[in-house]
Amino acid sequence: MVSIPVPPLNWPVLVPLLIVTGVALACLLLDLLPPADRKGHLAATGVVGLGGALVASVILWDHPTARFQEMVALDHFALFFNAIVSVTTALVLLLSVGYVRRQGIEVGEYYVLVLFAAVGMMLMASALDLLVIFLGLELMSLSLYVLAGFFRTRAAGNESAMKYFLLGAFASGFFLYGIALLYGATGSTSLEALTAATAGSAAPGAARDWVVLAGVGLLLVGFGFKTSAVPFHQWAPDVYEGAPTAVAALIATGSKAAAFAALIRVLVATRVLEADWTPLLWLIAVLTMTVGNVIALAQGNLKRMLAYSSVAHVGYMLVGLTAGGAAGGAAVLYYLVVYSFATVGAFGVILLLEHSEGSGGPETETDARAEAVELASYGGLAARHPVLALVLTVFMLSLIGMPPTAGFVGKLYLFSAAIKSGLVWLAVIAVLNSVVAAYYYLRLIVYMYMRAPEGPGVLARLTPAAGVSLALAVWATLHLGVLPGTVLALAQRAVAPLFP
Repeated sequence: MVSIPVPPLNWPVLVPLLIVTGVALACLLLDLLPPADRKGHLAATGVVGLGGALVASVILWDHPTARFQEMVALDHFALFFNAIVSVTTALVLLLSVGYVRRQGIEVGEYYVLVLFAAVGMMLMASALDLLVIFLGLELMSLSLYVLAGFFRTRAAGNESAMKYFLLGAFASGFFLYGIALLYGATGSTSLEALTAATAGSAAPGAARDWVVLAGVGLLLVGFGFKTSAVPFHQWAPDVYEGAPTAVAALIATGSKAAAFAALIRVLVATRVLEADWTPLLWLIAVLTMTVGNVIALAQGNLKRMLAYSSVAHVGYMLVGLTAGGAAGGAAVLYYLVVYSFATVGAFGVILLLEHSEGSGGPETETDARAEAVELASYGGLAARHPVLALVLTVFMLSLIGMPPTAGFVGKLYLFSAAIKSGLVWLAVIAVLNSVVAAYYYLRLIVYMYMRAPEGPGVLARLTPAAGVSLALAVWATLHLGVLPGTVLALAQRAVAPLFP
């Protein structure tokens, strides 16, 4: 009888993932505890678990690079994204506590699904194998599909969930077909095997392996959907508008961070084909920035405006990927951090505002607790709720890229990386797009401070948990704008092993 040696299982590699998974399973059990109509204890449990994953990632930062079955990595890159996902998801849970209760969708599975989505995001960032990336992608996506349709009694909510599911399943099919082609060409689904196969294809005098090129192209289509890059962005505005605002914040930040993490690993694995995919990324970056910003100009619904804004910011991050190298990669990681804080904060302020009962307002919802998401609803907000108006202004200025906010430093690093790589025209186009974007961000600020209130106005439903979330987001946005060195150094260390 032949015995097959079983490689040892290096469980410490999975510690941050296991913590969040264990907390998600614990929330399933805690959901059975009274009170049946209050689930704040689940949010608290989730925040504690995500905090534990963040602490574990910090402790493991100087740990030697390790692997679990050559499929999942414990390296600085994975730990950096674990921190992004943990903090972003915790902020979303804090914002959700009072919000889901007011909207009548407070059930235990909401918090469980948010945690499982975070597990999928962390798995994508740690994956060294295409199948593991796909598993993380599907775990994240299936959770978000359900969360996007949590407004079960609203037509817009059902539409957003169905559109997100159908287009997401279609994109997953492209991604899986790309994996199948690469497996057929290389005999493996590991990223290391992909590196070896592309290196052989790119060797001087070697014939191009078009199966490998087609497989990589299909993977880029899948990533294009998950990051909402043009022309795969059509789902974003409808999903953001119909989904609960807290869920839209998670989709706009955590899911994009996970998709970019996996995309960077795939691009690094195929870096010998850089001459092939760099022109494509250049074109997609230009289209994504331009289409996102131009269409955002015409939006009167703030959730749709932020949806197209997120499309534009994906374009900025693609500028860093197009620039390539350690400088471009570090700039993308830093920008993901500052973008996540500003975007979660902006959605957080929006979900706290709703029309007073019986006031009607410009919203189309008949529910008395309709969210104030139309631009006209923010007229005179500074007079009614000066603190929230100031907080929202900080986030808008960061998304514009105005000093001293973190958005300015993030764009400075991205555009500098492009110029250093010789992509001067790409940097010029990005700067011009930033100027265009300033119009619709500043328009909201003008409404808040310089327009008279229209109608009975809106109510602010600030809770202690939401206040903590917004305070952390504001602090991070300003702190990273004034003192960016620490996080940038961590981002540089995270990408250094990927770009030897």
